[in-house]
Amino acid sequence: MTKHISFSSLAISGSLRLIYGEALPKTCFFSERTQFYSGVPKKRTQTNPNYAPKSNFLNSLQVNLSDHIRVNPGKISYEKQQMTGSNQRIAVLKGGPGSEREVSLASAAGVARALRELGADVTEIDVTSPDFDLPQDTFIAFNLIHGTFGEDGELQKILERKKVPYTGEGVEGSRLAFDKIESKRKFLEHNVPTAEFEVITGGAKPSLPLPYVIKAPRQGSSVGVYIIKTADQLEPALKDAAQYDDVLLVEKFVKGRELTVGILGNLALPIIEICPKQGFYDFKNKYPFLNAQGNSGAEHICPAHLDEAQTRLVQQSALKAVQALGLKVYSRVDVLLSDDGHASVLEINTIPGMTQASLLPEAAGVAGISYGALCERIIELSLARRK
Repeated sequence: MTKHISFSSLAISGSLRLIYGEALPKTCFFSERTQFYSGVPKKRTQTNPNYAPKSNFLNSLQVNLSDHIRVNPGKISYEKQQMTGSNQRIAVLKGGPGSEREVSLASAAGVARALRELGADVTEIDVTSPDFDLPQDTFIAFNLIHGTFGEDGELQKILERKKVPYTGEGVEGSRLAFDKIESKRKFLEHNVPTAEFEVITGGAKPSLPLPYVIKAPRQGSSVGVYIIKTADQLEPALKDAAQYDDVLLVEKFVKGRELTVGILGNLALPIIEICPKQGFYDFKNKYPFLNAQGNSGAEHICPAHLDEAQTRLVQQSALKAVQALGLKVYSRVDVLLSDDGHASVLEINTIPGMTQASLLPEAAGVAGISYGALCERIIELSLARRK
């Protein structure tokens, strides 16, 4: 049975419907049909990355330096308190040795600025190797190193040895989510909807019928992803993919809508539909500000044009995927909604981008959560994971 909970007791203009799924009793969803948003999806293009949808929810709550929202299963409360970590030393880890270094630097710039505005004592650390130092009085390390080293469990191991708390998932959760093959196996084990796949090694050719997608299993931001629609595309793709890994994931190609769901703890944020200018949502379309040619980018539609049943299906699939991997903090789940209405979970990003063009801050903004409040919530959830 669907429950509708009104925020009227908090003197919010309009009500925000939270939908609790019976199969996931400890989980709440932001409905895509929220009155504060008038049910009209807004668009933001990456050629206009400063677009920020106006929300009566955000304005009425005045989420700012010290105010934030806590959403708990069965209980909605609004508390005014000092930021978690205010006046504490927060080390913002950025850069990294991987292919997503420039994206990490952009994410870190935004987070460091927001944390300083919230009152934290921020030290930015450009991590170029495993041998990096942290201030002795570090309260928490805010990890913004995307992809290899930062997102795959390796940095997490180092921080555990240093006995320094850090944002995001632990060692095993990070490793598991970053490995697309291991993730897919967990999805199957827990009945998470996902596309048919196989694993090939040593330059072997896929046995799946065309079309299919070849993926390097341990890369982020769609690095090492190749859509193969004709036989002549296979050899160049295999050769190129071999530079990343000798074990490759091959997935059945699913034609459909590219969607993504931001997750904060057990909360599924509004769904974003991604409409790339060309091709699929690869690295250049994700981060057009890094592309000097200026012929890339994507339109984001949030909330996505989905009916209530489709919304529930996509959000539940995303949350089920997160739970299958035992993740507890924050992430972004990529989902394809096929033309015949089936959802297929692609992958989970445990350190999603926090840049001006990134999807998680955009979804949070539509839900009425400011960028600064999002950073604070990530810290709170990360500290709670360690208890």
